[in-house]
Amino acid sequence: MIISAGFIGIGAMGLPMTTMLAKNGVPMTVWDANPEQSAKAGQLDGVRLAENIAELVGAAEVIFTCLPNDQVVESVYLGDGGIVGALTPGRITVDCSTVSSKITQRVADAAKKQDSQHMDASMLGSIPQAESGEIGFVVGGDPAALQKIQPLLDILGRFTKHAGPAGSANRIKMIHQTLVAANAVAVAEAIALCEASDTDLDCFYDVVCNAGGFAYSRYFEKRVPRMRDGDFSPLFMLDLMTKDSKLARDLARDVGMSAPLLDQVIARFQEGQANGLGAKDFSAVARLYQSGGKA
Repeated sequence: MIISAGFIGIGAMGLPMTTMLAKNGVPMTVWDANPEQSAKAGQLDGVRLAENIAELVGAAEVIFTCLPNDQVVESVYLGDGGIVGALTPGRITVDCSTVSSKITQRVADAAKKQDSQHMDASMLGSIPQAESGEIGFVVGGDPAALQKIQPLLDILGRFTKHAGPAGSANRIKMIHQTLVAANAVAVAEAIALCEASDTDLDCFYDVVCNAGGFAYSRYFEKRVPRMRDGDFSPLFMLDLMTKDSKLARDLARDVGMSAPLLDQVIARFQEGQANGLGAKDFSAVARLYQSGGKA
């Protein structure tokens, strides 16, 4: 059975995800607050533009969203003219945004009153993975609803893991991002130390990637060559990593846990924002170790 889908949020991730679904024969309806973004998706075969959110919800069995933050998710789902108000029984909403579990639970409770299911489908990966259909999905929500949307997730990604009830995937993603953010700062500092001490960076890179030690990470392997070339074009913006890290800190505070390392990592990223690096790739935190540290 062909599942019709909608996509709200045709941005850096939403556009390639919409493209992947449409190329695989999924009937798509899209909407974005920015008409120019909607128009980009509207050029694809099998994709039609909705005039508003309600029209999209009426045309799609599964509604994907990929939005910037809690406030936008709340507005798009729960605001006037939002998704929840237009839901009819049996619809499934799938939010791929990195947001707090609190807003996800609020949306899930509201969707349930409409006899619909809301899933948090947190994504691991960035633009290259969206373009190649290799996103990793961590999903919270009803297991039966996950079975229904699995064929769509299989088109978009290479990995799906059910984390538990609504909001569970959000927490997994937030904690995951603490490791990514801390690694980015640690790599930046290590590379700067190599350069400052006149240590052979090619040798260091080879040792970390191939000698079998615990310093290796995919981030190190993929980002260090870009950093050496001065390429900080955004695959995942520093602003977004800062946002994700602060969500994780909020989670820690909610459960009464101190996170001193995370506090320091966030401070470093905020310094990057203050130096005009927010729209750069988050690896641009390395610029802070260079003279001036400016964008």
